[in-house]
Amino acid sequence: MTHQTLRAALADVVAIPVTPFAEDGRVDSDAHRALLRRLLDGGVRTLTPNGNTGEFYALTPDERRAITEATVDEAAGRATVLVGVGHDVPTAVEAARHARDTGAHMVMVHQPVHPYVSESGWVDYHRAIAEAVPELGVVPYIRNPLLSGARLAELGAACPNVVGVKYAVPDAARFAGFARDAGLDRFVWVAGLAEPYAPSYFSAGATGFTSGLVNVSPALSLEMLEALRTGDYGTAMKVWERIRRFEELRAANGSADNVTVVKEALASLGLCRRAIRPPSRELPEDERAEVAAIAGGWPI
Repeated sequence: MTHQTLRAALADVVAIPVTPFAEDGRVDSDAHRALLRRLLDGGVRTLTPNGNTGEFYALTPDERRAITEATVDEAAGRATVLVGVGHDVPTAVEAARHARDTGAHMVMVHQPVHPYVSESGWVDYHRAIAEAVPELGVVPYIRNPLLSGARLAELGAACPNVVGVKYAVPDAARFAGFARDAGLDRFVWVAGLAEPYAPSYFSAGATGFTSGLVNVSPALSLEMLEALRTGDYGTAMKVWERIRRFEELRAANGSADNVTVVKEALASLGLCRRAIRPPSRELPEDERAEVAAIAGGWPI
């Protein structure tokens, strides 16, 4: 794909599919493929296997590779595939090269998991991965509020294949400044905190947003995107109001149930099991009915 095509794919609903598990604890490949087809049939055109909603950190390397392969296979030209990679540099590079060889189009680099992250080290980390796969688009996933836009500009100058940014710091004013310091037009800016933050981040320069909710209702996510693309913030906020409680449940207690709530909604619709791996947990029995009621009132 050309950089222009990759940029267009990021200026969209960037879906983060869940990873369903079977009763024996292994990845339920059949359910996974069925959920991917449901997203594609619902109009989703950008898929991110091995994202946080897919429980990236709870998956084994073999599972992550299998999920990448299944996603590319199901996408089959219908969607752009942006594969989540991370951990240490050799592991991330190996995963990025596997994504390339499998036929994916881009990689999203998860935030470095390390107690001591320097700004220059952040650049070095992402540069090593980007330079290993010059054929792929690269999208840093930024959650660090201390990182400066100047460092991202430095990375972009060194690596032309860094085409977009998933920005997930919950501060719209900081995002606006960061994007302009890094180069507003140099990168595609993806609101990395999904629908709740999409309206405010779009007003500051984002043109796409990530979504876990899209697993449950592709129609709602796409409705919000269309409203934001046309500058119809009134309609966008009506969608926001419909999804507010669902997203509040996901964000509660430091987002402890972020993925759990999505899987519970899917389970209530009979689309996959609610099973989730530690350190996450299944939703307590007394909270399941509320999630089911919300999902039952949405277009699916």
